[in-house]
Amino acid sequence: MSKTASKSSRVLAALTDRSATIGIVGLGYVGLPLLLRYSEVGYNVIGFDIDPEKVEMLERAESFIQHIPSERIARTRQNFSATTEFSNIASCDAVILCVPTPLTKNRDPDLSYIINTMADIQPFLADHGVALSLESTTYPGTTEDILGKAVIEAGLTIGTDVFLVYSPEREDPGRTDFTTQSIPKLVAGHTDTCLEVGMALYGQIIETPVPTSSLKVAEMAKILENVQRAVNIGLVNEMKLVADAMGIDIFEVIDAAATKPFGFTKYLPGPGLGGHCIPIDPFYLTWKAKEFGVHTKLIDISDQVNRSMPDHVIGKLMQALNTRRKSVAGSKVLVLGLAYKPNVDDARESPSAEIMELLVGLDAEVSYSDPHLPSFPVMRNYDLEMNSVPVTADILAGFDAVIIATDHDAFDYEMIKDHADIIIDARGVYRDLGSKVFRA
Repeated sequence: MSKTASKSSRVLAALTDRSATIGIVGLGYVGLPLLLRYSEVGYNVIGFDIDPEKVEMLERAESFIQHIPSERIARTRQNFSATTEFSNIASCDAVILCVPTPLTKNRDPDLSYIINTMADIQPFLADHGVALSLESTTYPGTTEDILGKAVIEAGLTIGTDVFLVYSPEREDPGRTDFTTQSIPKLVAGHTDTCLEVGMALYGQIIETPVPTSSLKVAEMAKILENVQRAVNIGLVNEMKLVADAMGIDIFEVIDAAATKPFGFTKYLPGPGLGGHCIPIDPFYLTWKAKEFGVHTKLIDISDQVNRSMPDHVIGKLMQALNTRRKSVAGSKVLVLGLAYKPNVDDARESPSAEIMELLVGLDAEVSYSDPHLPSFPVMRNYDLEMNSVPVTADILAGFDAVIIATDHDAFDYEMIKDHADIIIDARGVYRDLGSKVFRA
């Protein structure tokens, strides 16, 4: 048996009989579900994170993500450990990177998390044959350019010592109809052997692993998934602006169009884009496309529309306050919902934060209420020190206006309508508009 075959056979056998040790680097909304899934099927798992608080909470079997209960962590606690020490990478048969890929202030890709993580783990990559997989969304070529280069610089050979894989995450925080196990998962390898190892790595925990022909195809496919949503949301937000100018309820229009059983996909407008993917990932492709002399016009135009929506909400607030002969400056405004979507504790890139910052800049007295986020979290682009306030009849009476930015199920919308003076509805909660409720 050749050296290459012996190493691949060893790691394949360990992955197949679940004796392998799996390292998960980055224990956030992507990494933690993976850690639990591998633990649940019997693997020994090591979770790595630079945040000692996360590590300590996992060691105590406590969850730091609302939709993942601590009870689930406790059930598999004996199968995993968590650490900030990257030297433990040396004992792993597979290493999966689940680190952020945000944008810089200039809206260029920020690959520092991937680069720094590879610098941290590179000295400890074993030469006995280890799977190395990237799950972060990024532009085509990243896996080979960054991970592959680090492997080679470590004196290791791709396809012999290290089996390089790309398998983009498809997590949707808070979703219950699809899980880590049931969502089909793309898998790509640098070589045929890398792909075989990658399929064995994910085939044990995913019902439908989907092989692709190359790393770049899988990287591009993940970008396409998110570009499609960004462009379609941009379209429906633009339609909202047109419908509003014409005095037409866009939500009624969408419901009417959605009765067509083919050729129409329902997208809903809102106060802007949020989350870890849709507002960010298309610009990894935009940035990379420039290298090939291609200008992504449709992506850019959709972004302009989506980024304008918080301003549109503020404009609606100004119009509504004018009906009471009030200005934004000095008005007390309550923003309902800080999370980027309903019923989760995830505020990444939330348009609510942008709306709040705009209001502060206009000298409004701003508060927010979110049952899932009791305090304003640390965010890359915003630093607003405040805590969530309860929503009661008495508290609503103290505000000049309420903005529904995220339609959490926990809010009592009838009570809000009864006691708020002005409501700016950016989520289509209310269908009866009038002197109190204004569509944004």
